Amino acid sequence: MSERAQRRIYFDHAATTHVDPRVVSAMLPYLTSAWGNPSSIYAEAREARKGLDDARRAVASVLECKPNEVVFTSGGTEGDNLALRGVVEAARRRMGPGAAPHVITTAIEHHAVLHACEALEQEGVRVTRLPVDGEGFVDLDALRAALDDATVLVSVMYANNEVGTIEPVAEVARIVKERSPRIAVHTDAVQAAGALPLAVDALGVDLLSIAAHKIYGPKGVGALYVRQRTPFLPQMVGGSQERNRRAGTENVAGAVGLATALELATGELASRNARLVAMRDRLLAELPQRVPGTIVTGPRAGSRRLPNSASFAFENVEGEAVLLALDLLGIAASSGSACTTASLEPSHVLVAMGVPERYLRGSLRLTLGTDNTMADIDYLLEALPPAVAKIRALAPAAR
Repeated sequence: MSERAQRRIYFDHAATTHVDPRVVSAMLPYLTSAWGNPSSIYAEAREARKGLDDARRAVASVLECKPNEVVFTSGGTEGDNLALRGVVEAARRRMGPGAAPHVITTAIEHHAVLHACEALEQEGVRVTRLPVDGEGFVDLDALRAALDDATVLVSVMYANNEVGTIEPVAEVARIVKERSPRIAVHTDAVQAAGALPLAVDALGVDLLSIAAHKIYGPKGVGALYVRQRTPFLPQMVGGSQERNRRAGTENVAGAVGLATALELATGELASRNARLVAMRDRLLAELPQRVPGTIVTGPRAGSRRLPNSASFAFENVEGEAVLLALDLLGIAASSGSACTTASLEPSHVLVAMGVPERYLRGSLRLTLGTDNTMADIDYLLEALPPAVAKIRALAPAAR
């Protein structure tokens, strides 16, 4: 085991992924020879502009939208913030002074959405956070009850980053639009990209956020889809880039990397998912049997869970201790969102799902990727049970 432990096994693809060599190859010209500013008019600029335009068309093709509906961003966090603030501030302008727009979201969103909502509340926006059930699915009856005449935006994530729950976004959009076509629907699709279809009309959404680094692309780049005629105000000003929706010289190499990664993920979606599901299902079936006092968190039905996502909680065990033990054994894993790993608080997702308190601090998220094999699963299933047993033995007071 010590010899195998020298090899690193990466089970945290929901946090980030390595950059596919094919993506690097596509980006290189825009980091070396085609380095011009795409907003200028000379030859070097036109070469960069062509790369940017081609990337925008490629992203639009996957989303099945118009290229001019794609706004390149710095990633998922900016995309979420831009979607929420862009719609809310446009609504404020329309509604007039003293108006209090209403935003609806869920209790298990990524903090990029939840913290943006908290900031908006400080500015007088009314926010409703919908409850979820024990598997993380949004309460659609609560959504129907929450919609009112002041509602301007509903934001429900496509797939949860911690427990893999695939939300019924198309049904959410249908309910919202039946109440009023003027209410915008946003989905954070950062974790869903590369695993689920992203056709925006099929989803029924007006705004959709994605990030490249979750799909074997570079960090620091993403895209926000904004449906034409959606009331929207830019949040970054100082230039006319991105059709006046996001100022600043575009990251051409990053946009090309995002587009290439998205095209590859879409083209290989079926084959990738088939491999991932086989490994995921084995983890979900065997790990609770091998480690006493373990529950599976998230959906029981595999079809309603992300193909690469297996999540668990251990009774009376600190998740951080499990992660450190796995790291010493050569395994990289997570206890939840990578953006809150250092937090001492239990996962807001597990709390919202009603996970019993004795399990709350013992969460483990295993998210698989293209390089993982069944041999990696074998090693984890051998290494984890004694590691958890040792942790429990060293902390008898917790039992």
